[in-house]
Amino acid sequence: MQKQLTTRDWILYSLLSLMILMLLLAMYQIDRQWLKLTEMQTAISEQAKTMRELRNGMLSSPIQTTSEANPSVSKGIAPAFNRAYAATRQPDYAQGDWYVEAFGTNLKTITPLVSSDLYASNVQGNVLESLITRNPDTLEWEGLIAKSWKISDDGLVISFQMRDDVRFSDGEPLTAEDVVFTFGFIMTEAIQAPRDRAYLEKIKDVKANGNYEVVFAFKEPYFEALSLAGGMSILPQHFYSSYLKEPQKFNESKGLLLGSGPYKLIDPKNWTPDKGNVELVRNERYWGDVQPSFNRILWKIIQNDSARLTTFRNGDVDSYSARPVEYQELKKDTQIIGKSQNFEYMPPVVGYSYIGWNEERGGKPTRFADKRVRQAMTYLTDVSRVIKDIFLDYAEPALSPFSNTSKQHDNMLKPYQFDLDKAKSLLKQAGYEDRNSDGVLEDKAGQAFEFKLTYLESNEDTKRMVLLLKDLYARAGVLLIPFPQEWPVMLENIDKKDFDAITLGWTSGIETDLYQMFHSIQAASKGDNFVGYKNPVLDKLIDEARRTVDEGKRMPLWQQAERIIYEDQPYTFLMRRKSLLFVDKRIHNLQMTKLGLNLGSLPMENYVPLAQQKYTQ
Repeated sequence: MQKQLTTRDWILYSLLSLMILMLLLAMYQIDRQWLKLTEMQTAISEQAKTMRELRNGMLSSPIQTTSEANPSVSKGIAPAFNRAYAATRQPDYAQGDWYVEAFGTNLKTITPLVSSDLYASNVQGNVLESLITRNPDTLEWEGLIAKSWKISDDGLVISFQMRDDVRFSDGEPLTAEDVVFTFGFIMTEAIQAPRDRAYLEKIKDVKANGNYEVVFAFKEPYFEALSLAGGMSILPQHFYSSYLKEPQKFNESKGLLLGSGPYKLIDPKNWTPDKGNVELVRNERYWGDVQPSFNRILWKIIQNDSARLTTFRNGDVDSYSARPVEYQELKKDTQIIGKSQNFEYMPPVVGYSYIGWNEERGGKPTRFADKRVRQAMTYLTDVSRVIKDIFLDYAEPALSPFSNTSKQHDNMLKPYQFDLDKAKSLLKQAGYEDRNSDGVLEDKAGQAFEFKLTYLESNEDTKRMVLLLKDLYARAGVLLIPFPQEWPVMLENIDKKDFDAITLGWTSGIETDLYQMFHSIQAASKGDNFVGYKNPVLDKLIDEARRTVDEGKRMPLWQQAERIIYEDQPYTFLMRRKSLLFVDKRIHNLQMTKLGLNLGSLPMENYVPLAQQKYTQ
């Protein structure tokens, strides 16, 4: 027999519930205090170590004012720091404050090599450094950690003479052994770095000649040998070497990041995605001839477009990349214009967006393994309409991986135009017909032509594009099923090649190497040829172009390769988009260069005048 609860029982239950709630709140507060205490202990430990180094003469000086740190360029400012030095000579220059950006998606990991996206690369670019860097005005290479270099007559050996005053953010010196270690670490098969290994496989070995000379020997000539050797991000041996014994621990890590750059993680071992934001603090041991201006760089994770705009309006982030559908209106918005500088430009090294057709899944060829099907899908993809209706003409069609202005591009090639009849004809040749008069194409086995198109769920413009394509494809009897996913999930499925088709984008450079994305060797698991495209003729052209150092002979090879990709359509190439950017007026010294806007360049050239600073630490 059940008993009814009395008033006394209710009071006892309420008191017990209240006690449990207070206990949980107390535990939460203790956790927060413990995290804060850990951060304080780390900071105190770092300060103590810095003071010991100062007493021992390991650091030349603490962070200095502009006049103290940079009396004149003639007193040893390396070329790589000239632009940053020029910023410090501005009348209103000041150190301090934070630079705050927003990422539109969660990060899966910021560990070097394991990460594969632009978001993680943006974070790492402020922490890790390389031997050389490109001058954004001339596009020529100039020394960063390297003072100078020599290239043998046959191009197979490059010797770098390194600076002897470079230190990692934990105070340990950076030497040639760290460069040797980095190469060996990447080339270790157990380390999850297939993309980087693919690039570095041209290198025969890397050896240290004393503490501050490192020598790269190549297996054969390579047109980007200097870039390959000098541009490798240097990892500290003392920090990463233990993971050679526990490679899986490294491969599964989320935030193992330590370098010699101007910024650092407060805790270089324990960042995780559940922390949400990514925060870097000034590296007080930074060795550079010019110190970075900002005390901190913060990336907030704000996945909703409207929320990012609101955050920018409120001054809680310093830049906002506008969608085309809102850009014109924002230029008329007095509040936005009153607080912002706006930039509308096609970046000189802009990347491209595309739809990748997966040709092999589960070890079996898919319908997209047929070139005629891929061509048909390109004819059905009305890129001109996508650019006009979705991106309001703030883009240009992409014909291939090469920019229309690149020497690699064959100007005789023209964009595929929307052609419904041509698409239907190709699909019929490939065996697809409407066999039961339901308006949908079927193959010879009676299976409907339907596929899932994977895209990033937080991108509103991509969502609108996918819906437009769904209607266009349906006119030919092809069923597109929109399949939105979160970024970390997309990355996992790319690695497993677990998708039908996917729309993404690649960044680009001054000269684009096709090897990583389109060579058959890279169709292996977790390589960047994740659509499984294979063409032996293209492979030979890519190999020949890569070992042809003479530019006059190399460019025709790239153009031949481009014509094959244009014919085969492993991707349906979509567009190259303009940057439509608003930046808070408090951020000074924004300049356009041959690499694009210098916002966030390294070392940081931007700053906030003292009167406009709002973050004190």
